[in-house]
Amino acid sequence: MVGGAGGEAVGGAGGAAQAEVVDLCRDLLRMDTSNYGDGSGPGERVAAEHVAQLLHEVGLQPEYVEGFPGRGNVVVRIPGDERGTAERGALLLHGHLDVVPARAADWKVDPFSGEIADGCLWGRGAVDMKDMDAMVLAVVRDMARTGARPPRDLVVAFLADEEAAGVQGAEWLVHHRPELFEGVTEAVSEVGGFSVDLDGQRAYLLQTAEKGLAWLRLVAHGRAGHGSQVGTDNAVTRLCAAVTRIGEHVWPLEYTATVREFLQGVSEITGVRFDEDDPSALLATLGTTARWVGATLQNTANPTVLEAGYKHNVIPGTASALVDCRFLPGRQDELMTTIRELAGERVDVEVVNHSVALETDYAAPLVDRMRAALQAEDPGAKVLPYCLSGGTDNKSFSHLGIRGYGFAPLRLPAGMDFAGMFHGVDERVPVDALEFGVRVLQRFVATC
Repeated sequence: MVGGAGGEAVGGAGGAAQAEVVDLCRDLLRMDTSNYGDGSGPGERVAAEHVAQLLHEVGLQPEYVEGFPGRGNVVVRIPGDERGTAERGALLLHGHLDVVPARAADWKVDPFSGEIADGCLWGRGAVDMKDMDAMVLAVVRDMARTGARPPRDLVVAFLADEEAAGVQGAEWLVHHRPELFEGVTEAVSEVGGFSVDLDGQRAYLLQTAEKGLAWLRLVAHGRAGHGSQVGTDNAVTRLCAAVTRIGEHVWPLEYTATVREFLQGVSEITGVRFDEDDPSALLATLGTTARWVGATLQNTANPTVLEAGYKHNVIPGTASALVDCRFLPGRQDELMTTIRELAGERVDVEVVNHSVALETDYAAPLVDRMRAALQAEDPGAKVLPYCLSGGTDNKSFSHLGIRGYGFAPLRLPAGMDFAGMFHGVDERVPVDALEFGVRVLQRFVATC
């Protein structure tokens, strides 16, 4: 699976990579890789085989891996400078090929058409995350064509199943094919490097932390019986009370190191004071991005699914609910203890899925190189660390001791609701943002 020939160092930004990134992204958007989370979707095989062919086309030798039928992953290692690899290990660039489902009736365009309109490329996955997949492909293909070598080994991976916690993608590879990532010490992936407008000053948010995930099932127990009887031990009533307590619980504000540094940076840029007891005024300066950031100030628990009964006149003996919980780094035990207390008696709390919270060092050489690449293309721009309220495949790779960052660089229009694009209707990415991102990513890879 080793590809690429020795040659000169990675060159300047732009060129062939910038010229083909939009077409690469458009082709990926036209492939329906919807992940319904239950195995019923089309899978990633078609997209993964397409990616593998694009890599073969320029002389690389990627490995196609399926842990489950149709759930395609592609991994290729590109040799870099031996000294750089010995000093700091290999770097993993990874992206996922699956997307969340989209209802065409809700969209202005066909979500799998890859249409270009209003200066944007539209489609499910345009920001989550076929844009980054295309940028990585463009940069890697350009390197292979020119014979350029990175300053350290690169492992490039296109993965399945991230939208269902990576169980059949990154997590499976970590457990069953860890040798593919031998020597990797750091990783770069999605949901970071994008710009926000702060009081007229453009700032880029670099993801150095992400909340942990606990998908829970509540199961309430009661006495089954006829719907006409007086119900004093009703599982549905008990479940609803538990769900209400959990859904209405006010979690305390807690500032991790990453979040504190981010808010202090926003305060310095905007001149709005960082009030730890009430940060609402500072969050207001973030516009739509405040929804993401606000969710990183505390643990969260949102009931999402209710299931009970099978007939109008039958009182069921059990009732269940699904709850999506996200916890701050170091706060998992606190969250689980609180949930069990709120659930109450005769309500079991089961863990359906769990993944770790992450927080890594912002004062790191790799971060310096990300910052330098951004500022070379956008001089004077500020760069701040932030915590992601969701999760990425970096969680899975952390089990191999790999430190993960979010860096999919995009320079966005000040009024764009970028946060709303993720899993939202009419998902789209500006064409010039894609071209900007390729130039930044080329500069970064040249110095990584």
